[in-house]
Amino acid sequence: MSTVLVIGAGGVSSVCVHKMAMNADIFTDIHLASRTKSKCDSIAASVKERTGVDISTYEIDAEEVPAMVNLIRKIGPSLVVNLALPYQDLPIMDACLEAGVSYLDTANYEPKDEAKFEYHWQWAYHDRFKEAGLMALLGSGFDPGVTSVFTMWLKKHKLKSIRQLDILDCNGGDHGQAFATNFNPEINIREVTAPARHWEGGEFVETPAMGKKVEFDFEGVGPKNMYMMYHEELESLAKFNPELERARFWMTFGDEYIKHLTVLQNVGMTRIDPVRYQGKDIIPLQFLAAVLPKPETLGETTKGNTNIGVIGTGEALDGSGEKTFYINNICSHEAAYEETGNQAVSYTTGVPAMIGSAMMVTGKWSGDGVFNMEQMDPDPFMDMLNEHGLPWQVKELDGPVDF
Repeated sequence: MSTVLVIGAGGVSSVCVHKMAMNADIFTDIHLASRTKSKCDSIAASVKERTGVDISTYEIDAEEVPAMVNLIRKIGPSLVVNLALPYQDLPIMDACLEAGVSYLDTANYEPKDEAKFEYHWQWAYHDRFKEAGLMALLGSGFDPGVTSVFTMWLKKHKLKSIRQLDILDCNGGDHGQAFATNFNPEINIREVTAPARHWEGGEFVETPAMGKKVEFDFEGVGPKNMYMMYHEELESLAKFNPELERARFWMTFGDEYIKHLTVLQNVGMTRIDPVRYQGKDIIPLQFLAAVLPKPETLGETTKGNTNIGVIGTGEALDGSGEKTFYINNICSHEAAYEETGNQAVSYTTGVPAMIGSAMMVTGKWSGDGVFNMEQMDPDPFMDMLNEHGLPWQVKELDGPVDF
């Protein structure tokens, strides 16, 4: 039915490509490219062993637009799936426009020299994609991605409007390392060390990074400390749900992670500005990322579950007054590794990337321009979550959250 080109060869890409190969009736011809072709070849070998499907692989620098255009035209895909670094979003979007192909990603663009997560750079492409008759879908991961779809499903089926929203991201897995991140170390640490922001009273309110901590008892994991931080879906959720009075994002971190991160910050290893070393400019955080364990190598040793969901409070659709609902997914690290060779943090992002791609290539989601997940019908996406390894549950709570 479709030819797709996936850019990037980390854990998320590995999961996405494996799941695409498991849905050969939708994805009939899969191509994979990254700066390091050997990583693509390794993923392709695993896909072949697990599914029998052949994946074509290529070497590409995603920031080189002419080279990207040439590769896209050579392959002729109906969709380019960007699972590379967020710095590369705009060059890949430029290449898609020039080559005349639709686009999907899982994380919004951010400049290399500033930890700034905003959609305005990509929203500015709307008219160009619309005029070209192409679709760009932003943020088809879990958070952002599934969390936005969860929210809109609640709004379609449970709540007439949403007054308060809390996104809770818990990774209860243990990988046995003293310090390691479960997705790209550079992106992870940039997010965590940036000032926290939440939506309240019609504007974003900024607070110190990791400044607000709350304990929450997560099903399948147990009590965990979660910290309020900024995440990009807050921006799109606030835009497409203007009735929101407050929206917050929370992520769990263990004490060991916080201890190591604090030391690394104190000694300057999380800096993103250039430092002169032995006659060369280096970025301390990029050097740190190079020496930390690669997330895609953690699958075999990671045990436990993730639990990610949203809690929404608002006026009930049935006219019964204000209600609060909690909708979430619990994912096993061990089950994710058994199926795809990757841990659950990669799995919970890679599967939604595959589902978003399926929505586009089958025409269940369509449009000309740049779109966020909140603008799409949540139902077919939610159905595929249940069918492809990320089953969800929803329950009514006694009342709004008290934190």
